[in-house]
Amino acid sequence: MPTTIQINESTLELLKKIKKELEASSYDEAITKMVINESQKESLAGFLGKYIGKKSRKEILHDLRDKNDRL
Repeated sequence: MPTTIQINESTLELLKKIKKELEASSYDEAITKMVINESQKESLAGFLGKYIGKKSRKEILHDLRDKNDRL
C-alpha cells in the first residue's frame, strides 16, 4: 500500500543518489537496501581501530573506567 511522506528537497536529492548507487528500482527498494546494509554491521572495530591503535581489550576497558572507580 503506497504512502506519501513529506521530505526536504535536500533529502530527496540524497535519496536519488542512494537509489542510483544501490541500483534500486524504486525509492522503497533503496531505503530497504540501505536499512538492511546498516543493520547487518556487527562491529565498529574497523572504524574505531584508527583511534585505539594496537591496544588490547584489557587496556581499552581500563582506560574507559573513571579514576574514582580505580582501586
